[in-house]
Amino acid sequence: MNRRHILAMVVGTALLVPACTGTGGSSKGADAEAPTDPSKVSGTIKVLTVRTDLIQDGTLKRYAAEFGKTYPKVKVEFEGLTDYEAEVKIRMNTKNYGDVLLIPAVIKKADYPKFFASLGTQEERGEKYRFTDFTTVDGKVYGQSPVGVSPGFIYNKRVWREAGVTEWPTTPAEFLEDLKAIKSKTDAVPYYTNFAAGWTLTSWTYVNGSVHCDPKATDKLAEGDPWAKGADLRVGDTLLHDTVKSGLIEKDPTTSNWEESKPRTAKGEIATQWLGTWAIVQFQDAAKKAGVNPDDIGFMPFPTQVDGKFCAVLSPDYNQGINVNSKHKAAARAWIDWFTDKSTYAQDNLGISPLKSAPLPEVMKPYEEAGVKFIEVDDAKGAQVKQLDSDSEVGIYAPEYRQNLVDLARGSRKGSLDDFFADLSKRWTDAQKNLGS
Repeated sequence: MNRRHILAMVVGTALLVPACTGTGGSSKGADAEAPTDPSKVSGTIKVLTVRTDLIQDGTLKRYAAEFGKTYPKVKVEFEGLTDYEAEVKIRMNTKNYGDVLLIPAVIKKADYPKFFASLGTQEERGEKYRFTDFTTVDGKVYGQSPVGVSPGFIYNKRVWREAGVTEWPTTPAEFLEDLKAIKSKTDAVPYYTNFAAGWTLTSWTYVNGSVHCDPKATDKLAEGDPWAKGADLRVGDTLLHDTVKSGLIEKDPTTSNWEESKPRTAKGEIATQWLGTWAIVQFQDAAKKAGVNPDDIGFMPFPTQVDGKFCAVLSPDYNQGINVNSKHKAAARAWIDWFTDKSTYAQDNLGISPLKSAPLPEVMKPYEEAGVKFIEVDDAKGAQVKQLDSDSEVGIYAPEYRQNLVDLARGSRKGSLDDFFADLSKRWTDAQKNLGS
């Protein structure tokens, strides 16, 4: 399975179905304390995952073997689910949804204590780990992501150089001019929408926070108009629209192919895609398989600066939680702690470690050298944003919204960009009024 699940980044594919309301969880909640003596921890635990690829290639089995050196009395079994959200949602109407699982986006944050055991207080865990506020309810943390990601442009450095572009664009206008140079001076498709895959377009929502380098960007989605002039989403959506309207994309977006786009980008047939750090390893692997230089795969931030610096948002992947009904909470907690602290999962995926003390991955060195500022967006109002997104039926984390935008830009949908934004704004702000925001 491709790591498309990373796009969930706990904001998920966004509460378009009702949260689980079955009898699976306990309303009282429970704590899963960190074990102090590995020799006394025992039991067989089942870990649910979307990473079917890592089951098939033996990677998860190797992690479990390493874990077993510290916890010899714990046996770890993995179950990979290809339609993870749908399948786990059904299971969570019972008590049998594994011992460790990735917290589904469909679960309302306020309901976490009903379904998951607490890992401790945010005050304590926040000193060591990133992203703890994404799963905090009433001061307690109910999940931990083993890897962080940052949105950005995957690009072929060789193609950009051949077009005469050696510096990252600092404004949307510069970005468009650079794509035009690529179109005129190379044979590459300047920008690839990956329209047909759909989920790839949801990455554009994650410009939120980067444009104005604002850790309170989620609050502004909850309280303001995301498509007001100058707002982050409007800036990002306008750039996508203008890129398409300028004819800087693939000839027929409806026939685009995600899997084929990786080797095509590696070979220089495609110049640029907006995805995230999670995609770097996939594109580099594609380069190796195609017999071309993996170092040609670059990564650049969104083309805006604040006080002369680019800004990049760090967000968590799916968070791992412990089934509140698990009979082996100590073993489950041992796995989560080990997988987060000791496994090489983040490094193997060229991801950002959830440990605040860990260095950035090697692929992010250009960001460090360029002085890119990293921020974590406060998720205190994340649940409210999801509710607004559901009530308004906008779907900022779903494909259709951006597919409609691309269709508008390429002339297969009627209307103007201003009218498109006005419709989104009205639906969103009407939902705010109904919620009393």
